[in-house]
Amino acid sequence: MPPTDAELAVTAAEAGAAVVRARFGADLDRVDKGGGDFTTAADMEAEAAIAAVLRAARPHDAIAGEEGGRTGPAGAERTWLVDPLCGTLNFAAGTMAVAVNVALRAGGRTVAAAVADPFAARVYCTEGPLAPSARTTLVDLNLDPPYPNAPAIRVAALLTNPAFEARFRPRVLSTTLALAWVATGDRAAYLTDGDLRDSVHFAAGIALCEAAGCVVTDLRGAPVLTGDGGLLAAADAATHAELLAMLS
Repeated sequence: MPPTDAELAVTAAEAGAAVVRARFGADLDRVDKGGGDFTTAADMEAEAAIAAVLRAARPHDAIAGEEGGRTGPAGAERTWLVDPLCGTLNFAAGTMAVAVNVALRAGGRTVAAAVADPFAARVYCTEGPLAPSARTTLVDLNLDPPYPNAPAIRVAALLTNPAFEARFRPRVLSTTLALAWVATGDRAAYLTDGDLRDSVHFAAGIALCEAAGCVVTDLRGAPVLTGDGGLLAAADAATHAELLAMLS
């Protein structure tokens, strides 16, 4: 039996995670991508490993990778979005807070996704098990630019908001692994600014949160993935409403 799309996403994410683990701690050259961003051999090798798994099982699908761009049949109706190493700066600094993201887009929506935590040996999948909860009160904020919603909305401003300080406990983690943690109840919420349309970075994590039943919108409460409105993913409606009110 051929694997389901979700099973394939898991296998591909595991292949990328194996490369990330093997490369951790190595002295890797950096290739500048501009704006303070860069890639390494670990990123490129992990993407190649993921792509090999996907091409072998789904040769008629396209692949959009962070490093290699779009490949595969022109006009393909299905596209795999691949972020082989989300948290490259963390990784290069010897920090294990990274993720490997694989998501399948078809018919204008994400139909399967997996997020691998290479160093915890965990893979989160849209087919579960997922159990969101706000019990930890931990909220992750991504403070990396750009900030298209500033000055009207600044995620970083929550750090000095008295209501936020009284209700939640902030964390700052520059990797979308935090989105998987919202889907599993390890985090109460996650916020970031930016344009998330067809983003290889965020598609898999957002799909996990939606599959888990989390409340996922942009920073103004509008549908996510439709513009540059950023992202607010919360474990439940009450947590989402509280954070949305603090932002506005």
